[in-house]
Amino acid sequence: MSQRLRPRDLALLADETAATPMHHATVEIFDPGDTGFDHDRLVALIEERISFVPRYRCRVQTVPGRLATPVWVDDRDFDLAYHVRRSALPRPGSMDQLRELVARIVSRPLDQGRPLWEVYVVEGLADGRVAVLWKSHLALVDGIDTVDLGQVLLDTSPEPTSLGRDEWRPERAPTPIGLVTEAVSDALHDPRLVWDTVRANSASALRTVGGAADRVGRVAGALANRRPVAESPLAGELSQQRRVVTVRTDLAAHRKVREACGGSVNDVILATVTGALRGWLMTRQESLSGVRRVRAVAPVSVIDEELEATSLGTQIAPHWVDLPVGEPSAVVRLHQVSYSFQAHKDTGRGVAADRLAGISGFAPATFHALGARVAAEELRRGFAVAVTNVPGPQSPLYAAGARMTETYPVHPLLPGHALAIGVTSYDGGVFYGITADRDLLPDAELLGQCVTDALDELVDAASGSRGRAPRGRRRPSKRVEP
Repeated sequence: MSQRLRPRDLALLADETAATPMHHATVEIFDPGDTGFDHDRLVALIEERISFVPRYRCRVQTVPGRLATPVWVDDRDFDLAYHVRRSALPRPGSMDQLRELVARIVSRPLDQGRPLWEVYVVEGLADGRVAVLWKSHLALVDGIDTVDLGQVLLDTSPEPTSLGRDEWRPERAPTPIGLVTEAVSDALHDPRLVWDTVRANSASALRTVGGAADRVGRVAGALANRRPVAESPLAGELSQQRRVVTVRTDLAAHRKVREACGGSVNDVILATVTGALRGWLMTRQESLSGVRRVRAVAPVSVIDEELEATSLGTQIAPHWVDLPVGEPSAVVRLHQVSYSFQAHKDTGRGVAADRLAGISGFAPATFHALGARVAAEELRRGFAVAVTNVPGPQSPLYAAGARMTETYPVHPLLPGHALAIGVTSYDGGVFYGITADRDLLPDAELLGQCVTDALDELVDAASGSRGRAPRGRRRPSKRVEP
């Protein structure tokens, strides 16, 4: 029996447009050493391990007449060479050149007629390094039946574990009559599927009508020569192109701030993002006027039986935090962020960072995808930016013997959202990945510099700090003047 897409998966596919491709990505940089790590070695590794994520060889098949939600079916024309691609920078390639290439690749939607993923092996980086860019659709990686392919490819030792080639044979493609018969059978056995189908079809129709109404409204406004309402610098109508900024920092610096001021490394990361946004907004003097807080959604890992289970042993829930960009003191900003997470900590549902980091494989790739899914589901509740922080292992990982030295998440932009931020800690580093709309945030590179400046400011403040972040329920300072 074919596996049917759930309504939330279908919504992620239906909401995708040329301006809002709904895939997440990860950029990993490897030091091949003398392993000869290259495109061919990665293809061989994927051939060995893709059987652990069988959906990566499936495509989406619609049901005639939309009598039921689509199903995942084996792609009988599956071609690994199509999905794993080779690229190169002019030697010696710089990080700026890599970021520009990554931005162009992540701007392009995936082909929904094929399995919803792509991998790019980018050679030519300075010092012989090799970059690998993973793209997977949010509908593909649900954390329940499928984790990110990147999670199953990395080893804890430079000596890779050989699993041999799997003997996969695609199942026979379902016929239109077979799809209809299966849909009727499923509906008889589980009446909820009827409601799922009605809800999915209704949502699709509403999106079509809503999009047409929005276009008519913009045309009418233009004909009336009305001036547009001033928008937040973090919001606007997205273009079809992106900017990608990467920032590498030291975990030791974050821990130093935590030890001096209290809280957690997660609090320090959110305070760093807050300081970066403040510094960036101050460069846009007209944008800082009236801005005191930036509403953010920060997905968190919890243990909650009422939420949908995942194969990772935890559930992902949204957490809302107002980033105090109007507060001039770096330490007070940290205290306010720490206080905002105190209620979450007090519930006892939170999952310790070391437990997340200890999950087998490279789990951050999957957790970032799940965080992006949560942000997409919470879009109607209103927020300015999504910030997903995932702790990873603090020992090196390897792909076909090559050591991974850096890893940067690249989150999708949601409709109307010009910025998304992902953070991964790994092997002594904290890696910030910033995705921005190319037209709305032409100065996104400056925001990356502001991340470094904000962390330096926290470290300097912590060196002279005498007070620690509040551990209890005491309300933090309310100073918000810029």
